[in-house]
Amino acid sequence: MTAMKFRIPAALQLEHAELHDRLVKATKEPGAVGEAAREVARLLHPHFVREEQFALPPLALLAPLARREFDPAMADVLPMTQRLRTELPAMLREHRRIVAALALLRETARIASLAEYESFARALIQHAETEEQVLYPAAILVGEEVARLLEKETM
Repeated sequence: MTAMKFRIPAALQLEHAELHDRLVKATKEPGAVGEAAREVARLLHPHFVREEQFALPPLALLAPLARREFDPAMADVLPMTQRLRTELPAMLREHRRIVAALALLRETARIASLAEYESFARALIQHAETEEQVLYPAAILVGEEVARLLEKETM
């Protein structure tokens, strides 16, 4: 039996890609704005990689579970959701460092009258808040629901 694949929902993939593209553009700016953007990129890249490994793929099961569709192969998501639960404190610490770097980028962009990057920094801070308040908890709940359904099925 092959492992079940969990594709990050397309809307989240698109949002990450757009944020990445905007960040790449900011890193090419000269001076303090470019420096601040490069620091954000340095902190953000490994965080995005980790999210895409185990924090966001479980969200692929939200819609099927909401429709009460269950397949025992969904159990393949459990190592990811357990890893997220375990690593959540570290991921939140990463968010605090990223948000601090974004605050510097926002202020630097404001001083340089580069509203595009000031707006980008605000959008990425809001994205981090959405992850903390909605996406990470939803992914953990996916794991809990899959475990509950698996247990129910084996009774």
